Amino acid sequence: MISKFFDILWGHLSRDELRKFTLCSITFMLLVGSYWLLRVLKDALFDDLVGIVHQPKAKILSMIVIVPLVLIYTRLVDTVERHKLFFWICTSYSVLFSLILYCYTHPLQIFYTSFLPGNIIGWITYVSVESFGSLAIGLFWAFMASTTNTASAKRGYPMIYTIGQLGTIATTTMVTKVQFIGFTTLWAGASCAVFIVPFVIMLLLTTVPQETMQSNVKTNIQKKEKTGLFEGLRLLSTKPYLLGILVISTFYEVVVTIMEFQMKMLARQIYTTRETFAAFLGTYGQATNILAFAFALFGTGIIVRTFGVRFCLVMFPLVSGTIVSATLFNPSLSIIFAAAMITKALSYTLNNPVKELMYIPTSKDVKFKTKSWIEAFGARGSKGTGATVCAIFANDLPYLITFGTIASLSVISVWATVAFLVGTQYNRLIKEEKIIE
Repeated sequence: MISKFFDILWGHLSRDELRKFTLCSITFMLLVGSYWLLRVLKDALFDDLVGIVHQPKAKILSMIVIVPLVLIYTRLVDTVERHKLFFWICTSYSVLFSLILYCYTHPLQIFYTSFLPGNIIGWITYVSVESFGSLAIGLFWAFMASTTNTASAKRGYPMIYTIGQLGTIATTTMVTKVQFIGFTTLWAGASCAVFIVPFVIMLLLTTVPQETMQSNVKTNIQKKEKTGLFEGLRLLSTKPYLLGILVISTFYEVVVTIMEFQMKMLARQIYTTRETFAAFLGTYGQATNILAFAFALFGTGIIVRTFGVRFCLVMFPLVSGTIVSATLFNPSLSIIFAAAMITKALSYTLNNPVKELMYIPTSKDVKFKTKSWIEAFGARGSKGTGATVCAIFANDLPYLITFGTIASLSVISVWATVAFLVGTQYNRLIKEEKIIE
């Protein structure tokens, strides 16, 4: 009975595939669960140490800092085995998050500088959590694209996103109880979860047969020689297909960044303490991830298999445009909360699984290097663009809501057009068994 239920949701998975995607789902659950926990807590911490009004500047700063981090990551791709990348990245971030917690709980006067408002730990925290979301989660999906064929991915990716949402629901629910659990306890728990990830990857590689850890045969033929630090950026700038992936992977971040800042500015007028503001953000995360879980469980796999990749790519911007338009007519906290929640949930469970399929007909350099530029700098760039709009109108809430929404709709129109074109090219690549390299 259970296997038939799984077959309906995700399609038939062999025994080895089930073992593989179960361990991958646990890995993803640890990554996104800890990221969402840190993501919500870092907003409250930043507001406490710096002030939420400076958040757009923090997003712009994270866009600048991510460039050297991507270059370091690119170098590691050429010198370190793919499973060892998890050890280096996850261990480094786990230690960094632990140090941040120590500095936050042991404040010193040296943490206050003249070149940045407030406490510098707030800025470091913001940039660290943002870059972790790009690099660590991007690494996971690059690893999946290099070890999964197209047919298996259509079955397994929705399963990974469904189980991953359980982690985000659990962690955001914990944040709503932050006054009882404790801010430092939650932060320390997230650091520990990140540290566990490499060990789950080791278990995956030692228990799943090698033949189940293969991508499409033709995409396994890779160049032997090492490429330069900027190879990923070169491919991105010369391949229209990859530029299209950049758009569908990141343009929604402009929209979400604007809506979430609108929501936070409205909420900050009501929830005035660190704990109540964190609890509100936890409620937002909880509601978003419960909706995402429901859609991932009952919608993602069925829609992808029934209507195909191109339909899903175009559906997301069209739905987002409809939702964003509603905020123009009733710009209240509840409406913007709902709009941001739905858009964020669909980004996780409709757009993200489909965009990861787009990387399967690509070379290793694209999967690990170009993807890192897209997920890190591209995402930060989109958030920075949204943050720039927010920064311009940060001190004028009515203008922020009006012009922010108009800017979002302009971005959505470009995004929807590109989604159709890239979806068409993806179908052609799969049919002709070609890759982008």
